[in-house]
Amino acid sequence: MILGRITGRVTSTIHHPSMEGRTLLVVDKLDAGGEPTGSYLIAVDSVGAGAGETVLVLDEGNGARQILGGSNLPVRSVVVGIVDHLPG
Repeated sequence: MILGRITGRVTSTIHHPSMEGRTLLVVDKLDAGGEPTGSYLIAVDSVGAGAGETVLVLDEGNGARQILGGSNLPVRSVVVGIVDHLPG
């Protein structure tokens, strides 16, 4: 699992048919204290996350495909939760 913050969306005019209707989000990775690490990833949204929200990301292809319900999806990372509160 990766802790991250949504910083934007990715829009494309041409994409794999299995991505139709799915939202791709830019996620800045955070450390355990909620501070940016300087790296990011792009993940498929499965929970309706929006800009500025802190999220949990599963960054493992097989698990991501299982969550999204397709064994042949070209997916590695998926947003699986919205964080309400970080301790500290």
